[in-house]
Amino acid sequence: MKMTPIACVLSMAFTATISAQENANDTNADVEKIIVTGSSVARTEADTPAKTTLINKENIANTGFSSQADILMSVPGIKVEGGGGEVATNAFVRGLPSGGQFQFTPLNYDGMPAFQSGMTSSAQDVYYRPDIGIERVEYVGGGVSNLFGPGSVAGIINYISRKGSDDPESTIQLEIAEDGRIRTDFFNSGALSSDDNIYYALSGFYRYDEGPLDTGLPTKGYQIRGNIRKEFDDGFITFHGQMINDKVQFFLPLPLDGASRDRLIGNDGSTVFVGQTVAAAELSYPTANGQYESPIRDGVSTEGGSFGVDFEKELTDSWRIAGKAKAASYDHQFNLFLDGDGIANSPEPLDGYINNSARTINGDVLSALGTANFTWSETGSAVPEDYLLFGNRLLDRQRDGDFFSTEFNLTGELEGGGFDHTVNIGTFFIHAQQMDYNIISSYLADFSNGKNARLVDLSFTNASGETVMYSRNGVIGPGTSYTNKDLTSKRTAFYITDQMENESWAFDVGMRIERAVGTSKSEGSEVVVVSDDPSLAPNLQVNTTGNGKFTYGEVSTTEAAFSAALLYKMEDSDLNLYANASKGYFFPQIRSITFDPNGEPQSYEGEDITLGAIGFKYFPKDLYIDASLFIANLDNRRSVDFENDGSGGLIELVKTQSTETIGAEVIGRYNLSDEIVVEGNVTYQDAEFTEGNDTGKVPRRQPEFTGNLAVSYNNGFVDSRLALSYFGDAYANDDNSVELDSHTIATFNAGYTWELNNDQRIRVGVNVWNLFDNEGITEGSPRQGNSQVSGGEFFVGRPVLPRRISLTARYDF
Repeated sequence: MKMTPIACVLSMAFTATISAQENANDTNADVEKIIVTGSSVARTEADTPAKTTLINKENIANTGFSSQADILMSVPGIKVEGGGGEVATNAFVRGLPSGGQFQFTPLNYDGMPAFQSGMTSSAQDVYYRPDIGIERVEYVGGGVSNLFGPGSVAGIINYISRKGSDDPESTIQLEIAEDGRIRTDFFNSGALSSDDNIYYALSGFYRYDEGPLDTGLPTKGYQIRGNIRKEFDDGFITFHGQMINDKVQFFLPLPLDGASRDRLIGNDGSTVFVGQTVAAAELSYPTANGQYESPIRDGVSTEGGSFGVDFEKELTDSWRIAGKAKAASYDHQFNLFLDGDGIANSPEPLDGYINNSARTINGDVLSALGTANFTWSETGSAVPEDYLLFGNRLLDRQRDGDFFSTEFNLTGELEGGGFDHTVNIGTFFIHAQQMDYNIISSYLADFSNGKNARLVDLSFTNASGETVMYSRNGVIGPGTSYTNKDLTSKRTAFYITDQMENESWAFDVGMRIERAVGTSKSEGSEVVVVSDDPSLAPNLQVNTTGNGKFTYGEVSTTEAAFSAALLYKMEDSDLNLYANASKGYFFPQIRSITFDPNGEPQSYEGEDITLGAIGFKYFPKDLYIDASLFIANLDNRRSVDFENDGSGGLIELVKTQSTETIGAEVIGRYNLSDEIVVEGNVTYQDAEFTEGNDTGKVPRRQPEFTGNLAVSYNNGFVDSRLALSYFGDAYANDDNSVELDSHTIATFNAGYTWELNNDQRIRVGVNVWNLFDNEGITEGSPRQGNSQVSGGEFFVGRPVLPRRISLTARYDF
């Protein structure tokens, strides 16, 4: 079955599934889903050797747009966490160790990358936000995703935008939630000129949110996206645009009770939910370059936009050419409150704070400086003796960047050897650059929740009656740490694939060759005296800043990927057998490469990844089951972490690791009736490090068991969905010294739809995140790394976000 030009708008990297409900008039679509591949072969879900997942626009809108985690949580094969809030979602691929985010599952919009991966630790979801203009989300797992377009190691997530047509469509949605959240979304599409086949679609949102954790620093911003499409008799061209200006607060781990791992009660008598200290949002201090004012109030800030174009043109009856191009530029900051001062990292009583021998002035421990005076910074009055203090840090990170990418494909259909062949020949190129400018500042506050925490001044009165300052206006260490890098990445790829089919077999084979070149320009640092004011503490008179000396280096490598898959259709049976295997690569992150003063780098070789699966697909009426065994092996992985240096700063720790994983996965869906659908999946993995310092240990935050179960009801008027996501026991670090208990997150949404005249509809709904208010811990403290242990008075960890109820009203007209 050949694809229409409209269907071919999909990227060659992706596979889309269209739900059975959307194909209700197709007598062959009772249970099976139709799979549309941009490489021009359309197959049923049961007839493809690839694993695919689709989430359609109704499910996305009903779930809400709080974060990528809310949308992607039920996708099999990846474990998704959103404990940090709306951005920097952690997505872990089964069997592959990483720090989360989207390292092995890059985000794409309309087949084009959100941003080049591997530049900095900013996740790709800071540049784009999902909105009501999304038609569907597609996830393609396995090594085949490494072949096409932007390429990926183990899977690609692609958001497909809605397009315009001769039938105008408009949608307005309002969401109101607990903790001061209000969001408005809009979508409008139609014909600019029906006679000329020119169509448009426009969507966007504005959102203001004081939660889900009340920091006193609100999340707010907007995004506008759109496309204009011109259709020809033998193809199309579409122009895409996006503009964003958004500020989001990000939540890191914080001190919890060491035994129960429950949230603690602060000095103000309230539960402590965040480590943010609003009083520190105005933090400033003198530097060698003038007064420094922290941008921490803006949190994760992204301002800028992108412009893209994609086209397709038939050359002959059996050959066509297609292409994409995109340019983007963003002013981006990722500012965050850390999870401790890098010394104690936990609440301390007043006397315990000064008795910590790691805190000194000019080599003298604090307890030797005289009588300690703890006072509130804003009033000068004494801090109560029974209060707890919490030393913390601000990490201000400026990461402005831009990129340009382009892709071209030639696709043709041939016959030979008893098979129909679809051959795809393509190229991909991307050039990206990004700055990575980081300043850490330490401050002292009392241990209270967010906006109630107050800054603390600490001084000492010595035997001569003189005052020695340790913190002033709450500031302890101005410019405790400083890094300044400029990074560039350039990738050029060539790929060729052949998809072969006959009545009994489907074979897919392909290869990709890619060249990567990266550069790094890194400034050195030094400690300088910035003030001779005798009223300042010695640590306030100096700070770490750049020395103006840059180290420049360049690295490059060429890697290849191969993929093969087959499927056999059992004769006169609702059973298909399949297998797939791939040998791929992941380019080490440019920021992980260090250079000597002469610009000579460490070795720069691709991280090799081998994936394979064998299984069956069983699809009698009303039932669909996909069961498989899989392997996932990774060699020469260059893992990058930010860990405490022991004196309040952070160091980038790079470790080389290899892992081996075997596992099993079952995906199922059962239509109990026309209105009720039960679906779910379970994944088991047995993973361990085979090389590196942690050989024999289990990769962090990768549980043996994960699973999802959902029950949906929809009679056309009333709809509801209850979903459970289970995350098994895992370890917080690669040393396996800290265990994280299993937990389950339940979500629920329901709504009622009124059908009005002229295809108008109104839906009123309710959505509940974390229905049972589970307080499961998603991670420990990455900054403590393998030094973190269990069993202490406090444990630094990040719980899942608490229960939150939202109400929505959507009007389609």
